[in-house]
Amino acid sequence: MKEKQPYSVITVEHLNFFYGKHQALYDISLDIPAREVTAFIGPSRAGKSTLLRCFNRMNDIIPGSRVEGTLLIEDDDIYQEGYPLEPLRTKVGMVSQGTNPFPMSIYQNVAFGPRMAGIRAREKLEESVEFALKQVNLWEAVKDKLHHSAFKLSEGEQQRLCIARTLANAPHILLIDDPTASLDPISTERIEATIRELQSHYTIVVGTRKRRQAARISDRIAFFWDGKLVEYGTTEQIFTNPKEKLTDDYITGRSG
Repeated sequence: MKEKQPYSVITVEHLNFFYGKHQALYDISLDIPAREVTAFIGPSRAGKSTLLRCFNRMNDIIPGSRVEGTLLIEDDDIYQEGYPLEPLRTKVGMVSQGTNPFPMSIYQNVAFGPRMAGIRAREKLEESVEFALKQVNLWEAVKDKLHHSAFKLSEGEQQRLCIARTLANAPHILLIDDPTASLDPISTERIEATIRELQSHYTIVVGTRKRRQAARISDRIAFFWDGKLVEYGTTEQIFTNPKEKLTDDYITGRSG
């Protein structure tokens, strides 16, 4: 009997992306399954962040940006004319590079999204805040400090707060770009544990330059080089039996 393939939440077909005249992505095709962690790896400027931002159309804000090809999110063509961006960016939440809490309280950070969505009832907001903070294992640490400034948290706690802020919008897909670039080893370990725990509830795509991090947290890996998808497969296959020499060189540290 043929093995049943997992449902693809994100389908990319022959996608090219341009910043004005500069082409940043070349003929990208891949399927990202539901409820798995997929890691995008590769050196800086390989195209990882650009592709992540294509998934919720954040590149649209860049003048002169242009997409060719097809990108389906839950079977919807998100680049079709007139596709509504607000529900897309709720469905596809993104945590950007670095720790970037809003200059407000912990509570206000997490409640920001639900308030923007029109939720005003105090009880509903409090439920959303508590739920999101519990999902990133931050609730016990901050439940008595919710109205303190988010900047009083450690860098690792700030990053988990940023993830909670995104989860408060109840996304289906979570994009996390270089989540531990500036964090110490203990904070990095906690972020990685959080990502793994969230996998049972969300489809997660993580962009990272850290090879070992990708090996620890992901089910699948897409390796990018100079705007091209070099290889895509399970994490075990990429690390133990890569098909491309360039992949092997990158994984073993001989390049990149």
